[in-house]
Amino acid sequence: MWGDIAIAFLLAFITSFVLTPHTIKIARKIGAVDVPKDERRMHNKPMPKFGGPAIIIGFLISTIYLLITSSIEGNIDIFGPENYALKLLGFLGGIIVLSIFCFFDDIKGIHPLTKLTGQVIAATIVILCGIRIENLNIPFLDGNIVLNNIISTIITLFWIVGITNAINLIDGLDGLSSGIAIISCVSLLIIFALNQSPLVAIIIITALAGAISGFLPFNYNPAKTFIGDIGSNFIGFALAIVSILGIAKTATAFVVVLPIIVLGLPIFDTLTAIVRRIVKGKSIKAVFQADKSHLHHKLIEKGFSQKEAVLFLYGICVVCGMFAVILFESDIWKAISFALMVIAVICIGYKEFFKMKQESLEEEKTEEINNK
Repeated sequence: MWGDIAIAFLLAFITSFVLTPHTIKIARKIGAVDVPKDERRMHNKPMPKFGGPAIIIGFLISTIYLLITSSIEGNIDIFGPENYALKLLGFLGGIIVLSIFCFFDDIKGIHPLTKLTGQVIAATIVILCGIRIENLNIPFLDGNIVLNNIISTIITLFWIVGITNAINLIDGLDGLSSGIAIISCVSLLIIFALNQSPLVAIIIITALAGAISGFLPFNYNPAKTFIGDIGSNFIGFALAIVSILGIAKTATAFVVVLPIIVLGLPIFDTLTAIVRRIVKGKSIKAVFQADKSHLHHKLIEKGFSQKEAVLFLYGICVVCGMFAVILFESDIWKAISFALMVIAVICIGYKEFFKMKQESLEEEKTEEINNK
């Protein structure tokens, strides 16, 4: 298994890393460029936003290669009882549909409702091909809740569309969504390995981590390119799918909630954005109106630089991932005590950081006055 993990990561990484410079050139030719035309934008010059295809191609090449070789070796039976062939075909179909909608969004821009339609169609294809959340094991409650087809379909649809949008919405600073996705992939990979999840899920999550890692050097501040809607939607879509594949047959109570914990930061940001927009706009339609009140915007307003804000949010995502791993491997009390200790340290350091930041800003202002 570990050999497959190494191959999946490296092949996806190299492919994505090599292809990303080409996507920068293509972006300029086809007009997939993000022009800073409002206050929400954190960059001050036109930026290519077509990094998604490099990630998708790197992911697909690595995944398909490992699935073929593992099938030849007899480690995976894609035509067996689980019918992974149909599920993976549905996954690929969903990626294609989602990419087509997001391609037009990256080039010309489309209405948010149109993009949501594309996400729903992609999720529906996946569900029809057999990828569903079929049962729930709720912590502290005995027994396995088997979902009927209608409830299973609804929950799966909301999960896939929700996570797809969660990654898309948090994509607001250089390297933010990419880094958070990598941390989430690593956390899920650890959980899958401990949980003895299907090799298919392990290969997919590793290839996804590798493909995003190959893109990140071009996306980290100062960015040379953006991931675009194709990339951010694909990452969220893939994370939602692989989390279902990785926990599908487990009987451990907490495993069902582990992907929610791992993806806690983007999920929290998305839910607060939905509530905030509805309250502010006093209408469901307001959900589709972009604003400048996401977590990363708030950190910038507090005086964080882009790099500091990104690293701070990386840290929160790491804590969420560690909490999920500890919760799975140990028990809830150990996980909670770990979280409380981290929160205490952050609260102490938070005040000191802003004190130093304020002093630094005052020194800069004094220096500017003296220079004048």
